[in-house]
Parts: sequence; C-alpha cells; structure tokens
Amino acid sequence: MRVDFNIEEGEIINKNPRFLNAVNTIKFLNNHGAKVVVLSHRGRPKITTNYKLQTTNYSLKSFAKALSNTLKKPVHFAGLNDKNFREKIRNSKSESVFLLENLRFFPGEDKNDKNFAKKIATLGDFYVNDAFAFSHRKTASMAAITDFLPSYAGPNLEKEIKNLSSVLKNYKKPLIVILGGVKISTKLGLIKNFFSKADYFLIGSAMADNFLVAQGLPIGDSVYEKEMVPFAKKLLKQAKIVLPTDLVINNRKILDIGKKTEKHFADIIKYAKTIIWNGPVGRFEIPKFAKGTQTIIEAILKNKNAKVVIGGGETIAAISKYQSVISKNKNIFVSTGGGAMLEYLSAKKLPGLIALHNTNNTNR
Repeated sequence: MRVDFNIEEGEIINKNPRFLNAVNTIKFLNNHGAKVVVLSHRGRPKITTNYKLQTTNYSLKSFAKALSNTLKKPVHFAGLNDKNFREKIRNSKSESVFLLENLRFFPGEDKNDKNFAKKIATLGDFYVNDAFAFSHRKTASMAAITDFLPSYAGPNLEKEIKNLSSVLKNYKKPLIVILGGVKISTKLGLIKNFFSKADYFLIGSAMADNFLVAQGLPIGDSVYEKEMVPFAKKLLKQAKIVLPTDLVINNRKILDIGKKTEKHFADIIKYAKTIIWNGPVGRFEIPKFAKGTQTIIEAILKNKNAKVVIGGGETIAAISKYQSVISKNKNIFVSTGGGAMLEYLSAKKLPGLIALHNTNNTNR
C-alpha cells in the first residue's frame, strides 16, 4: 500500500491528515484479513561529500512507532534489503502490518526503475495506491510497480478524485478561486485552466506582489517573481482579478491584507457556489498577520451553500484551528495534495493515476 508520509520533522505525526487517512485504510484492509506492507518516501535525501546517504532526518522508523501506537498492534519496520523481511511477511499472521524504510534511500525509486519496482512487488499480492499527494510523481512505487501486481485505487485517492473532479467539471457558479502563498508560477496551470470558468480570483500574500509590481506600485522589500510580472500584467486586463486595496506592512514587507480587503473578499465569498482555495493570504504563522487568512476561513464557514475544496500544506496548517468545525461540514473537502492538487486542477495527467488506468487489471 503506497501512502504519503512526507511529513516534516518536528510535526506531530499522529495528528497529520495524511497519516490519519493511511491509518483508516490500513484498518480497513486488516479488518478484511489482509496483511499490509506500507510504502512511502520522506523528504529529499541527498548524497553527502563522502558519498554516504543522509538518512538521519529522513528515516521512517519513528512512523513505525506512531503506527503501532495508533493501531494498537506491533508494526514491523525494515529496510528493503533486510534478508529476513520477506520471510517475516510470509510467516506472519493475518492483519499484520509492516513498514519499509524511506523509498528514496534507494536510487531506483525516483528513476521509476522497473527492476526496483519488481523487487518491491515481491513483497505483496496486490498493490493499492492511496497516496494522491504523490501521484504527480513518476516513481517506481507509483508507476512501474503496477506492471507487476494487480493494482487498485485506495479509498483516500478515490475521495480526492471525486471531490476535485466536482469543482473541475461539475462546478456551480459563482465560482471563485482564492490564491495566496509565495509563487504565482506554481499556480500558473490552475489559473489558466480556470480563467474562463471562474467569476473571480481573490489574490493575496506574495502572489499579489506580482500584480502590484505590474501596476507600477511599490512593494518595498516584499517578495515577487520578476519573470511572472508580464503574465500578471496580462491578467490585470480582466475584471475578475481581485487584488488587495489595503495592506498590512511591517519592516518594508507586505505581510497581510488590510481590513477593507478582508471585508471585500468576505463579501464575494458570501455569494459563491463553488470555492477553490490554495495558499494563505498573509504570514498566518505570526498572529498579528493572520487576520486576513482567518477572515477567509470564517467567511467560507458562514457560506452554507458552496462546494469548497482547500489544499496546500500552508493552507492546511492555517485552518488547523478550525479542523473540528470543518470536519463536520460535508461541503468542505480538504485535499492532502499540494502540488498534486494544483496539477490535477490544471487538467494535467498524473503519472500515478495513469499507471492505474493503464494496468490490465479491473481497478476500483
């Protein structure tokens, strides 16, 4: 079972949505008598100057303990070259759980190497992709492995596709897209794909700086992408681009939207029937610059009629305080994918999904 445990060091593992989603699927498979071998990557390990792999900060060993505590059963952890690992799996009881070490410790993973994929495939009888957040990467454990095992989509992956497809193909208008974060370049595909569909794009954070520069306005020491300014200038010709009219500035940096903009954004959100949100509109991790992002969250929660899709690591962190309320709202879907969500909503084909579609098996 391919999951995404790409969780940063210091973050509480057993509170991360990706981890909790994986636990639910493991329980489902265990309850149906299956042994589960969990596959994941974590971070981007590099080769050091003395040609040793940087494994200290990227090991999945702590995840075995977290899984064991949450599942309330032993979770066996091993590197792929553990000589006894295959025997342990075969000789284990039904409903056992195993976790392999970080797949990126093996060069064949990122190369989508078929021999490496075949080696992984010998550990199981079926393959389940439940890692939507990594499905935009063509790696051995996402793509090549489907050549060697009957392959299926997991319930979390299915849920992602269902909810993202609903705003991509079956959206209701008014449709608004809220974009923040640092880079406009990472959201270029989404903007282009939704430009004819959306009624408004509400732009905040460093993304807005590109548009302010395009208007010839000063941004002090704030961050922007110089190469994106011509693109921003073209978009400004359309009334559907809604920019901040006032800003919160500190030490020559734009750190949040102002009160007038908060009200204007909230008024637009109030009447939306479909909302896509990726990226906070301010430096939300500092309380005095979190008001703009909080206003957006509260405006979304007040709108009882909109289908809402929220994604991106920083956005998920920004809404964490509201998680209990959001989880009860059936109209709001929080995607575990950052880059994968953006690519899917850009109408790009994700390698992990293509592999499942192309396999000769009948997949769920």
